[in-house]
Amino acid sequence: MKEESQRKFFNLLVKNGIKNFVGIPDSTMKYFIDEGLKKKKILISTREEEAIGIATGMSLSGENSLVFMQNAGFANSLGTITSLLQLYQIPMILLIGWRGFLKNDAPEHKKIGKIQPKLIKTIGLESKVVDEKNFKNICDWALMKLKKKKLVGLVIKREFVD
Repeated sequence: MKEESQRKFFNLLVKNGIKNFVGIPDSTMKYFIDEGLKKKKILISTREEEAIGIATGMSLSGENSLVFMQNAGFANSLGTITSLLQLYQIPMILLIGWRGFLKNDAPEHKKIGKIQPKLIKTIGLESKVVDEKNFKNICDWALMKLKKKKLVGLVIKREFVD
């Protein structure tokens, strides 16, 4: 997603009740994160599992939370997602960068990029890919799922190589 859309996406989530944004920086969503940092709404953690734990506590207190992460970190946190979030039905949005989506991405991103959709499907995580054109509708979908106390994944494709 381009800069303007990422910033609008962040602000739309805030406007619609997401109180907590916790996660690991990913250049795929750098403008989303920058917007949150400027508004002092982002908490940076050291690992995805830590971010999930912090956001779980916030969610249990009744505040809507979003965890942002790199897709390699998503793979690392599968145990936490399945044995905590899914098992105890913790409502939350997971915003996952999709490194390795591009064919010319760095070699270390290719394997996880290829298997990411299968991982999401295998664990039964309801998810949608968010982009320039659909971010408002995807935001509405994710917020509706949160109201129903559901865990959802939103995936942002990495559309550049840095």
